[in-house]
Amino acid sequence: MKKILALIALSVVSFTAVAHGPTPQKVEKTVTIKADQAKVWALVKDFGNMQKWHPAIATDKTEQKKDENGDMATFRTLTLKSGSTIVEKLRSIDDKDMKLKYEIVSSQLPFTDYNSVMTVAKGENAGETTVTWVGRFYRLYKLNPPIPAGQDDKTATDAVTGIYDAGLANLKKVAESSK
Repeated sequence: MKKILALIALSVVSFTAVAHGPTPQKVEKTVTIKADQAKVWALVKDFGNMQKWHPAIATDKTEQKKDENGDMATFRTLTLKSGSTIVEKLRSIDDKDMKLKYEIVSSQLPFTDYNSVMTVAKGENAGETTVTWVGRFYRLYKLNPPIPAGQDDKTATDAVTGIYDAGLANLKKVAESSK
């Protein structure tokens, strides 16, 4: 009887281990910029002008409208140079801590439930600023394996990494060139 109960317990444990769905993913990237902290913060916090520093964005349009809870919120629609669009909702801008939080409401990107924080801080050396961009998200396919190609954790993480790498490199270029 003990063997039967042990087998049942093992089968329940192994079944629940597989039945949890996708694991949350996180990408964190940092860049050091040789420019004044206030200048870099002005670029980052300008929620309606991301096209000024992110090379993949053709246009950026903001609007005030009601969110899913009926509260007024700021949304931006990013039109990429590829032609696709991303709709994002501003969650907060904190001038004191130089922190911007937002989430993606809709997109054709290979991930979902994306929330992000961008922080601008004093760099290690005089005249330097550090920008940290953190995103938390899930792969596109929310069920258990088999996972369709292009909807897996690696695809999602690679996409966010590419967005951050290109954006932070160009933010550095823009901030440092317009002294």
